[in-house]
Amino acid sequence: MSAEEGAAQSRLGFQLGPDHISFDLDESAYPIDAVYGACYLFIDRCYVYLTRPAEGRVGVRLTAQEAASPEALDALAGEFANELLAQTLRNKLSQSTSRIREYYTAAALRAATSAPSVDDLLAELESEELLEDPLEIMVPWEEKHGDGQSSTDPDSKDG
Repeated sequence: MSAEEGAAQSRLGFQLGPDHISFDLDESAYPIDAVYGACYLFIDRCYVYLTRPAEGRVGVRLTAQEAASPEALDALAGEFANELLAQTLRNKLSQSTSRIREYYTAAALRAATSAPSVDDLLAELESEELLEDPLEIMVPWEEKHGDGQSSTDPDSKDG
């Protein structure tokens, strides 16, 4: 990042104007997608204007939406620079993990296409023996345990 010659410079070395702060970025250090990502996150806080002062360079101008002090503009540019680094890292991580994401997406799609259809599931249900009841779930309580209380019943009041 560099500032233009002969202009008032901020504490961070950027070019300060009355209501804006400007600086140039080297695209070999900051990919254009990272610049766009950082700009997008700042469009609700300030006006962002991009230029191409030279091949391989991007000019950034952050203009305050309301009156701002030089210190506030400097802080805004510092936050932008930090976000630019974060976006650059996200970009590099995205590129380095793209094959893994593609593999998992393809595996998920393969699994989804090999899932049985509703007709297959219904046919499987119809072919099962639904009358088997090994846990005797369908047997009424009275048939399993009798219909009255016996004298051996600990809850019985008789004995």
